[in-house]
Amino acid sequence: MNILIIALGRLKEKYLTDAFKEYEKRISAFGRVTLEELEPERLPDNPTEAEIERALNTEADKILGKIPRNSFTAALCIEGKQRDSVAFAGLLSDASLNGKSTAVFIIGSSYGLSERVKKAADVRLSMSEMTFPHQLARIMLMEQLYRAFTIISNRKYHK
Repeated sequence: MNILIIALGRLKEKYLTDAFKEYEKRISAFGRVTLEELEPERLPDNPTEAEIERALNTEADKILGKIPRNSFTAALCIEGKQRDSVAFAGLLSDASLNGKSTAVFIIGSSYGLSERVKKAADVRLSMSEMTFPHQLARIMLMEQLYRAFTIISNRKYHK
């Protein structure tokens, strides 16, 4: 299965890009990872709700245009459902068994994702009730993807 991560913003810190590359290398035994980094909309320091909504809708246009047809799509958002690693592996396995060759994971900007993106997704996922920097969320997602593939393949990584 191929993985497409659509994320607003760029990984900036070397230790984060190194971690991403390490998990990308590990996952390559199971499929290909593609990271599509999109530029978030610029907002003033104290944006109004209307300015935030406009920005999220502009970002939604960019995001929705990158999602391949017939892919499994997950929006990472705070109101999403939390799953343990085995259940997450089950999502990927089920998507593959249902003929989806690509799994798309969407990480929004600091203001989240447009409702249009969330509605277009097959599932809404939450990594935690805690708040994490979006750059770190990418690394956490990569680790869970690697863990999921090892679970599906009955490899020894998951405990």
